Amino acid sequence: MRKTLKDMDKVILFITILLSLYGLFNIVTASSREAVIHLDKSLYYYFYRHLAILVISFVASVIVINIPLKRYYNFIPILFFGILFLNAFLIFQGGTTRGAANWIQLGFFNLQPSELAKPIMIVTLSFMLEKFNKVLVSEKVSHLKYLIIILLIGIPLILLVCLQKDLGTAAILAVIYFVIYLTSPITSNDKFKTIVIGIILMFIGILGIFIIKGNPLTKAQLSRFDYRNPCANYSTTGYQICNAFIAINKGNVFGLGIGKSTQKYSYIPEPHTDMVFSIISEENGLIGGSIIFLNYIILIYRILRLSRMTNSIKNKYTCIGVATYIFMHIAINLGGLFGLIPLTGVPLPFLSYGGSFTLSLLISIALVQRVSIETGK
Repeated sequence: MRKTLKDMDKVILFITILLSLYGLFNIVTASSREAVIHLDKSLYYYFYRHLAILVISFVASVIVINIPLKRYYNFIPILFFGILFLNAFLIFQGGTTRGAANWIQLGFFNLQPSELAKPIMIVTLSFMLEKFNKVLVSEKVSHLKYLIIILLIGIPLILLVCLQKDLGTAAILAVIYFVIYLTSPITSNDKFKTIVIGIILMFIGILGIFIIKGNPLTKAQLSRFDYRNPCANYSTTGYQICNAFIAINKGNVFGLGIGKSTQKYSYIPEPHTDMVFSIISEENGLIGGSIIFLNYIILIYRILRLSRMTNSIKNKYTCIGVATYIFMHIAINLGGLFGLIPLTGVPLPFLSYGGSFTLSLLISIALVQRVSIETGK
């Protein structure tokens, strides 16, 4: 353990622990009314559930940190096709949660395969780029077969998540894939060709969805595109965002104080999940929100810094993928909260209550720490 800690990135480790603990204790104040009034449970109901999720995620992270990345070559086909099957299975099982068919109930834990698809896609794509590197940079060999394989890593997963009507997660998967692909060692000419092919395949896929299933968006999802002036539509589509604005405005510079939020009382639905930052801003003000932003910036910077330091292709693109993953969750969550983009129900890293997302996020951070260990050695 001492040797492992020695080569881990201490800044990433500190921020991960700090934000995870802050998120855990903030869930108590944000979820108190939801637990007591709506569920008739203890004040600490969500706290204990999220604590259990963090423990499970910690154990999984320790396992990931202690497995050399090169060993994943043996597991990648099982992981990739396994997550592909789970996401396909959800489309046909029927039943939705919040308008999306993307949950499998496992006792107290609801598994969301589309969340686990993010680190699995990052690792699969990074390893394939390393495996095909010599071929992809060579001018003497046809690259078509290898480029098609790389395209097939991302497009089926993204389309399956779209079919689950989880557009926020599908958008994050698409951006992760696109960023890794654009920064990869693939030649510019090949990138252009495959981007065109990818766009055509995505268009065909979306067209096929419309032909087979009709409009994949629910009425609730379509209503979210009316986001520009939420308080003018307070009684309909703007209720949630307008109350988030009120919470942020009430917090002012210094906040009302921990536990003193008023907007969590019936005004903001499930404030401990996607809208958690509005409660944090109300209770901790601009200063508290800015400290969280600063931690996010440092975390992403350290991960990208590590991607530049490593001399392994798979390690480099694993870091780039994880940094993009975290950034996109922050951008989409807060973009929706501030009324800049449609609200999509994407959780905020470390702070939102959630099982599969927390597990996926901490495993992704563990992969980055494994890169740090191998780079240090």
